[in-house]
Amino acid sequence: MDADELAEKIARSMLAAEGTGPSWGLTIEEVREDYARVSMPVRADMLNGHGFAHGGMIFALADSAFAYVCNGANHASMAAQASIVFLDKVREGETLVAEAKEVAREGRAGVTRVTVRADDGRTVAEFTGYSRTLGGAVVEI
Repeated sequence: MDADELAEKIARSMLAAEGTGPSWGLTIEEVREDYARVSMPVRADMLNGHGFAHGGMIFALADSAFAYVCNGANHASMAAQASIVFLDKVREGETLVAEAKEVAREGRAGVTRVTVRADDGRTVAEFTGYSRTLGGAVVEI
């Protein structure tokens, strides 16, 4: 199994084990070594009091893409810190796409950047996640 196949296996295994991603309608579109692209339709139950996608839902999508990337080498990892900048509002019925790339890794620490776009291509958020490897495998191979 090469690194891209391993990353895909891990992401799909993680999604299958979650209660969150499936309940949000999260779809894995592509995963390979140091990269993941996931999408999620924005539903009425994901809106804030202004009628736009709740920032927590946008963050959650970006965080999921981040998780698939930082665990993709089969070293169990978790977020140590993450931040997000919201750039545009999102309406019900739009589909969000989060594209994550690991940009740095040193020892047990990693940095992943995630861009969240609406289905029309406009950027709605930029997320940076800092991961820490915990030890142990994510899946048995």
